[in-house]
Amino acid sequence: MIDVLLGKYLSLNHFCTCTNTYQKYSDQINPYPNSEESIQALKALNYYIIDPVIDYFSLARFKLTYGFCSHNLRIYLEKKDPITGLKNGRVAPNLDQHIAHEVKQNGEYYCKRLGAACDFLILELESDQLVDWILKKRLPFDSLYFYGKNRPIHISYGPEQKRSIWTFTSTGKPTQKGIEVWVKIAKEF
Repeated sequence: MIDVLLGKYLSLNHFCTCTNTYQKYSDQINPYPNSEESIQALKALNYYIIDPVIDYFSLARFKLTYGFCSHNLRIYLEKKDPITGLKNGRVAPNLDQHIAHEVKQNGEYYCKRLGAACDFLILELESDQLVDWILKKRLPFDSLYFYGKNRPIHISYGPEQKRSIWTFTSTGKPTQKGIEVWVKIAKEF
């Protein structure tokens, strides 16, 4: 696939090859979208979310940790590593928008919410400060997941633009407990 610039800074190749699972199995995975709609959704994510973040914090400090999840990558994320016995990653294609507008064999979207998502962090900045900045700038996100101060955030851009914010308990259960201030600010948009 010919590499395409998705915004001012990042290319389709960046979004499709940044995961550890892809790096590990790159010779076995086609990481690229099958749908032009997916590419357009990734462009919108870059335009409305990623470009403004990089404009402010700089490309040198931006670290993309999970971008687009192709059907092929999804299969490998669900598999267990043959050496460690641990799953290669977590994936929730029907919820998290990483699979963008890709369709199943039956013609249905994997994620009916549409849009696109990525996980990233800003080097030398705690992620709670990044969330504060995103809310202050009123970026039009759909969902934002806060995993902790020293971990990447998940953010999506899609047609719903519901500005939903979640954090997770130690057992991985989604909650809004402890982030009520962010939830309130997001709802004021």
